[in-house]
Amino acid sequence: MGGSYDEHTALKGKSEAKMVLFFNNLTSFEEQLKRRGEFVEEIQKHLCQLQQEKPFKVKFEVQSSEEPNSRSLSFKLSSPELQQEVEFDVQPAYDVLYELRNNTYAEPQFYNKVYAQLIHECTTLEKEGDFSICFTDLHQNFMRYRAPKLWNLIRLVKHWYQLCKEKLREPLPPQYALELLTVYVWEHSNKNQEKVTTAKNFRTFLELVAYYKNLRIYWTWYYDFRHQEVCAYLCRQLKKARPLILDPADPTRNVAGSDLQAWDLLAKEAQTWMQSSCFRNCDMSFVPTWDLSPERQECAFQ
Repeated sequence: MGGSYDEHTALKGKSEAKMVLFFNNLTSFEEQLKRRGEFVEEIQKHLCQLQQEKPFKVKFEVQSSEEPNSRSLSFKLSSPELQQEVEFDVQPAYDVLYELRNNTYAEPQFYNKVYAQLIHECTTLEKEGDFSICFTDLHQNFMRYRAPKLWNLIRLVKHWYQLCKEKLREPLPPQYALELLTVYVWEHSNKNQEKVTTAKNFRTFLELVAYYKNLRIYWTWYYDFRHQEVCAYLCRQLKKARPLILDPADPTRNVAGSDLQAWDLLAKEAQTWMQSSCFRNCDMSFVPTWDLSPERQECAFQ
């Protein structure tokens, strides 16, 4: 299980949950790609059958996908009385982290082997970023032990994002990219001795969005520059066009996407919001932003 439901970042009344079904008879990312439509169809058949046979106390809706070889299907549980709903996105996946899930300690060589396989298959199939769902465990761990104040900041960012969507009614950058930007700001603020405020963190986040063309952000929690093949790939990734925000669990996925027009729209909103009265101090000066570079520097990267 992943998504805001599991990560404590759900907005009031509504949340999203990713349900990942790991199949132990899949042996590669390529096989997942070829067979996912078959698995999704089977899952949908069982859900529809369940919907007909079993009464539910909440509203249960299965949303069919007309896409051939769809990567996922959706269903929704909602309660009008409680004014709450959860949207579930169900995806079949290759269980590449089986060894990690069944051992409390994984040697660095394990990650190197997994990422080398991922990079090889993704580049061969020209499907970079298509298999991040296989790393749901790592996505969970990336957020799990963070401070509750970060979760609150992410909720604020998501609320702002929803307001922008309602106002602009145009495609916007992926929400996950903004969540990772929030984590980046939070990590920086935690290193400082100064007083940390929500206003300062949020205004710094808006500043990063406003200057999105400079973004080059990544983490080295699970993959880094020590393995030759992974290092060579990372160096190529980090030289690509910006904005660049690498998935912390999948180096082949730039979560910022490639829609510069979407970023431009959001950047203009961010610039407007930065001048909001809610960011003014008692003397009417603006809350300062953190001195935070839009580029993460890593000594091993040349």
